[in-house]
Amino acid sequence: MDLSRSAEWSALVSHHHDIEKTAISDLFRTEQDRNIRFSVSSPGIHLDYSKNRITARTMELLLDLARSTGLEKKRRQMFGGEVINFTERRSVLHTALRRPPGYSMVIDGDDVSAEVSSVLDQMKSFCGKVISGEWRGYSGKRMTDVVNIGIGGSDLGPYMVTEALKPFAHGSLRVHFVSNIDGSHLAETLRGLKPETTLFIVASKTFTTQETLTNAMSARDWFLTGAVDRAHVASHFVAVSTNRKQVEEFGIDAENMFRFWDWVGGRYSLWSAIGLSIALYLGFDRFSELLAGANAMDEHFQNAPFEENMPVIMAMLGIWYNNFLDARSHAIIPYDQYLHRFPAYLQQLDMESNGKRVDRVGRETDYATGPVIWGEPGTNAQHAFFQLLHQGPGIVPADFIVALKTQNPIGPHHDMLVANCFAQTEALMCGKSEAEARAELEAAGYEGLELRMLLPHKVFPGNRPTNTIVLDELNPFILGSLIALYEHKVFVQGVVWDINSFDQWGVELGKQLAKVILPELDAGKAIGSHDASTNALINRYREFKASQPLKGDPQLSMFD
Repeated sequence: MDLSRSAEWSALVSHHHDIEKTAISDLFRTEQDRNIRFSVSSPGIHLDYSKNRITARTMELLLDLARSTGLEKKRRQMFGGEVINFTERRSVLHTALRRPPGYSMVIDGDDVSAEVSSVLDQMKSFCGKVISGEWRGYSGKRMTDVVNIGIGGSDLGPYMVTEALKPFAHGSLRVHFVSNIDGSHLAETLRGLKPETTLFIVASKTFTTQETLTNAMSARDWFLTGAVDRAHVASHFVAVSTNRKQVEEFGIDAENMFRFWDWVGGRYSLWSAIGLSIALYLGFDRFSELLAGANAMDEHFQNAPFEENMPVIMAMLGIWYNNFLDARSHAIIPYDQYLHRFPAYLQQLDMESNGKRVDRVGRETDYATGPVIWGEPGTNAQHAFFQLLHQGPGIVPADFIVALKTQNPIGPHHDMLVANCFAQTEALMCGKSEAEARAELEAAGYEGLELRMLLPHKVFPGNRPTNTIVLDELNPFILGSLIALYEHKVFVQGVVWDINSFDQWGVELGKQLAKVILPELDAGKAIGSHDASTNALINRYREFKASQPLKGDPQLSMFD
């Protein structure tokens, strides 16, 4: 399909010209039931998308475009385990990780459901031992701290979920995350921890990821400063991996290796054994609730008609703004401090999935694909970048996320939080006209030249689109549904744009070049094999290193 030349695409181009000057606030005045018509719910989540630059005809045309790309068939293919990750020749089965017991799926002769069930049983047993104190360290003490060492999806998802669900933690374990190769991240995390009561999870599918393995080996060095005997590594380190040989060489007992599969992409992996840190922190029953919530959204996505399908609606609204209104970024604003890592998690989910410039047959697209995803929690964000949202030269569509129930009912705090969330979406839509701004200034005593000079700065153009996602509360089930909602949104957009949302070749090139540069930082002579800028930067660093006095073992100095 030649997307940008299709009849459905052309119809949307024409429609945009027809409603380009339409104000959302005017639509509310003429459509008394607009907020009802443009709202949809699933268990625990309500989406109000009425404050968008759309009419009923807009949605009709957008859903026509979705159908024309074969979305229904491709959705069946994903859930059925067909090879839709065509560049890596893999199925995409993260949804199989959260299906309830009793289903059956066989892929290439392997019983996927049985394998998933087996790993979940292993996780449940292990979590029970650690949480109860049955699992003991080398000195006979129970674990008090868990350090997850990973990067990308092996870090972002578990970190986000454990932060989001802090009120549901059982309280007997603290959880920490190390991802950055910057030694400061590891050093600051380990500061104050004790080797005899610390459990490490090394999360790396291949057990060869440079950043993760370097951090893991330095963590092992730190551990052995207290434990001394290398045999004790087996009772303090576990692995989430597929590489048994490397895991055992590291010193981890193969019985404590938790498996996951090629059909689990990193950014979709928190539902797998990568979620071990989540299960340890919350308890396995809460982790199961997280899976159940995601499965509920899977069912909604598969069964709800497009007109009532939350992921489809959100995906097509994103395409409307990205491809027809030239909005190249999308803001995520959770009005919930527990979701402070949610925008960062969605950055990987969305931009690593759909940041692609060629379609499935290798042609460069002549239309925009994945937008820039960014955001911070409200109300902090209101005092930071909302100036751009309200009065910047272009539009930035935004998702506002808020829970009806707070986990911490302190005085008027939650009422103020909710009021700000709802007020911001109204303000972005309505703005403030020149006449309204003039009246305010005149009432404040401004006149003449002073009024004329100040007036343009007080005008808010409005007509800025938002979605409002209202959660009953932020609990494991609803968080699971919320995450799956965005997963499926990204999938739908990838289908429409005819790109592969499940590979990530773009992360490889810089990593490959870093392996070339690393030994050059200690080379005996000046480097001249790169471009002039890179050569100069490498040589500047080498000169600095050479000027520093030697101080003991550089591997252990950060733990002094």
